[in-house]
Amino acid sequence: MFLLVFAILFGMGSLIYTEYLVSKLKVEERKSVELWAEATRLISLPDTIQNVEFLSSIIENNNTVPVILTDESDSIIAARNFDTHKKGDYKYIRNQLNKIKERNKPIVNNLENGHFNLIYYKDSIILTMLIFYPYIQLGLIILFILVSYLAFSSSRKAEQNQVWVGMSKETAHQLGTPTSSLAGWIEILQNKYPEISITGELARDVERLEKVTERFSRIGSKPSLTKENIVAIISRTVDYLKSRASSKVKFIYDHNNKDEVIVPVNSALFEWVIENVSKNAIDAMEGIGEITIRIAETDKHALIDISDTGKGIPKSAFKKIFNPGFTTKQRGWGLGLSLARRIIEEYHNGKIFVRHSEVGKGSCIRIVMNKNKF
Repeated sequence: MFLLVFAILFGMGSLIYTEYLVSKLKVEERKSVELWAEATRLISLPDTIQNVEFLSSIIENNNTVPVILTDESDSIIAARNFDTHKKGDYKYIRNQLNKIKERNKPIVNNLENGHFNLIYYKDSIILTMLIFYPYIQLGLIILFILVSYLAFSSSRKAEQNQVWVGMSKETAHQLGTPTSSLAGWIEILQNKYPEISITGELARDVERLEKVTERFSRIGSKPSLTKENIVAIISRTVDYLKSRASSKVKFIYDHNNKDEVIVPVNSALFEWVIENVSKNAIDAMEGIGEITIRIAETDKHALIDISDTGKGIPKSAFKKIFNPGFTTKQRGWGLGLSLARRIIEEYHNGKIFVRHSEVGKGSCIRIVMNKNKF
């Protein structure tokens, strides 16, 4: 923004200064044409006592300002500094004369016996170039700043991606060892104390940790997609969330009596999206309310709507909630929905967005998945 404002101010300053130069140059060009007219008048007088060679040099030295000489009845006598290829084209010169009449007043060249000639002129090529120069300059400056901004934005995005990948790989690495250790201890407990029922739940949690580790390890590399039944995937994820969420959170799962909706997905990453969006909804409701997950489909897309009865999202934050680091909570990094968007849009070529929301009443996040491979 600073560079853009600087470019506009610089361009405006250049424009004002160029306008000043143009106004001065216009005055000088009119003086030159008047001198040219006077030389033309004097050299045409039969009894002139002026230096004919000097007057001729004045006329010949006008190589920049286009001029047309007419008589008092507006008949064209001569034209100078127009397109050399059309010099003898009367229609072209007449058309140029009509255009010049709209811009500049003619110079009256008084002759003998009350007769006179008219000299019409227009801005020289140099003056015309000078008029448009600041606009071209401003355009080039803005173009340069735009290209610089895009390069900077691309570089920053690449740097963010490197941070994402590095953080994900390190997280997967750090989780791997204790997860494997926990799995080993649980297996020992199940073999030694089979009567303890809680080991089954612990095993499920360890299995979930292994999935989380797998998810983080896949960030940064393009995941393989296989055709999966997302009804089963979402059902499995909802069952897991139910057993870990507050009893005051009610889950409603509506798949329109369809047992199968086949979509090419990476199931581990897609489960992560459903988890993140659902957990975000639970936080928005502060642990009390309803989460409704609905599945619908068209010929080309599967539509998943995740609604909650939470505090809602203001319209100004509809896009911000998917940015890394954006959060309304006191704790957390604000990465859940950002990860969800990355997985859906970059890895699955789908869409995720706020379908609707009302402050104090709740929100609905829509996920659009392609049913065909892209």
